[in-house]
Amino acid sequence: MTVTWETMRSFTRDGSVTRQRLSPGLARRIARYARPYLRDIVPFLLLVVLAAVLGIVNPLLFKAIIDDGIVPRDVSVVVWLSVAVAGVAVLDAALSLLQRWYSARLGEGLIYDLRAEVFDHVQRMPIAFFVRAQTGALVSRLNNDVIGAQRALTSTLSSVVSNALSLVLVLATMFTLSWQITLIALALLPLFLLPVRWIGRRLQRITREQMTVDAEMSSLMTERFGVAGAMLAKLYGRADEESARFSERAARVRDMGVVSAMYSRVFFVALTLLAALATAVVYGLGGTLVVTGAFELGTLVALATLLTRLYGPLTALSNVHVDVMTALVSFDRVFEVLDLHPMVREEPDAAELPAGAADIEFDHVSFRYPASSEVSLASLESVARQDNAPAHQVLHDISFRAEPGQTVALVGHSGAGKTTITHLAGRLYDVDSGAVRIGGVDVRDVTLASLYRTVGVVTQEAHMFHDTIRANLAFARPDATDAELVDALRTAQLGHLLEALPEGLDTVVGDRGYRLSGGEKQRLAIAQLLLKAPPIVVLDEATAHLDSESEAAVQEALRTALSGRTALVIAHRLATIREADRILVISDGRIAEEGTHTELLDRDGLYAELYRTQFAPQRDTEHAA
Repeated sequence: MTVTWETMRSFTRDGSVTRQRLSPGLARRIARYARPYLRDIVPFLLLVVLAAVLGIVNPLLFKAIIDDGIVPRDVSVVVWLSVAVAGVAVLDAALSLLQRWYSARLGEGLIYDLRAEVFDHVQRMPIAFFVRAQTGALVSRLNNDVIGAQRALTSTLSSVVSNALSLVLVLATMFTLSWQITLIALALLPLFLLPVRWIGRRLQRITREQMTVDAEMSSLMTERFGVAGAMLAKLYGRADEESARFSERAARVRDMGVVSAMYSRVFFVALTLLAALATAVVYGLGGTLVVTGAFELGTLVALATLLTRLYGPLTALSNVHVDVMTALVSFDRVFEVLDLHPMVREEPDAAELPAGAADIEFDHVSFRYPASSEVSLASLESVARQDNAPAHQVLHDISFRAEPGQTVALVGHSGAGKTTITHLAGRLYDVDSGAVRIGGVDVRDVTLASLYRTVGVVTQEAHMFHDTIRANLAFARPDATDAELVDALRTAQLGHLLEALPEGLDTVVGDRGYRLSGGEKQRLAIAQLLLKAPPIVVLDEATAHLDSESEAAVQEALRTALSGRTALVIAHRLATIREADRILVISDGRIAEEGTHTELLDRDGLYAELYRTQFAPQRDTEHAA
């Protein structure tokens, strides 16, 4: 008999999905995704139906060969019917290939549509979403859940239609040939189905545990194979402990695999045994009837052949609700991400930011970071738990203006709200009250593309893609020529590095740019900024954590980058603060003081205190140098 993976898969899927509550209107929404593929779905289902019909043709041809050809010794009938059997086999093979072609078109097309839509949607989510969401969970939605969803229109749909039709046709044909033998064959089914359902429940539990231990092993590999994770393990000398931890998890995967394999084998053996017992009954009873002349030998052979095509569909359909619900739950999990609306989004009537807009204004801005439920999903966060603690106010009534070409420095203790101000300038978040304006226009009223062209940002931890220097620079300006790339690198004080690299612009910077030093990464980020050439620049501690030599090179690159541009700078370096046109002292989310370096020192307030505790040692170092 034929035992397909679809039959087995029904028992390995987690039956708990049937108890999940699905979103209302889910079927209609799935239908919208299926509608573009209607021209493929219809012939696909027709091929499934034809294949099911062909499943009963061969047994009837075998009956005719024996009863109308072999028994009466008519050679021509035997030959022609044998040719017909071969023709049916060829047609069945062709139908199988066509069915697989349509299935692949449907499945891969739907996977592409869902992946492209989810990726585009996630790319447009605010930074708060990525702060909370677990990367592995997002990747799982793009891989596992998307693939699970496409099965609803391919394997699950074809399996249900094919098995249901095959079961009806096989039973109808068997009852026509001999209702007595058919009833006896069906009477044997509970002897098999009850134990197999028991095995199935255990297979589902084992499958659930396998998924858990596989995820734990994959998570460990992902963390330890990253540059930062590998470096941490080496610096603390934990290689042996990490290997032991991985071996423990891999051993659990191994053990679960052995148990799963044995349960699976028991399933297949039980199904095969039932078919063998049923075949023995058919030949025993049917053979007796043939000997006594109750019916013909060909009928017996046809019944035995049809019997092999009875139990597989029966078993698969007995658990079809798990297949269907699994596919629907996968769709629901994908739609769950698509239905999470970004808090920062472009209005339908958004206008382009005026060309050359170079002033930025904060007008009575107050802000709190959004709660987890506002920006993320519990299922996308670590251990599927959301932090529902109420968010506290971070900024209170912030007002200031940076004129075109002016540099405004933000200083203050850690956690005062400086970085939050820079986030609002680039509209990584939206204000709760007040407004951020560029060129006199509220940033919420302009297109995001025009805003991102106008505002350039260099963060404290410059991130580089695992690609070449050329590709990382081109990310800032795809149409830049090689000459412009080289010029940007030289201006950013990276000319000597470029000359020392054998592959030049085609040098791969490594994971997150780890093949470069901290100062080189910062200067590469500044080179990106120079290529983008925005009128407004935001610098978030761009020279923090650098050695003196790297800091000097970065400072020189920054002077060029800031020349003629409006700048909002979080500064911890005295040299940067002194050169600022205005200094804002941020304390507990408010502007405590503002003025020039000299004016603020004369006031002998919070800035003077910061100067004495944080900046004076830098002054002494500069004098010593």
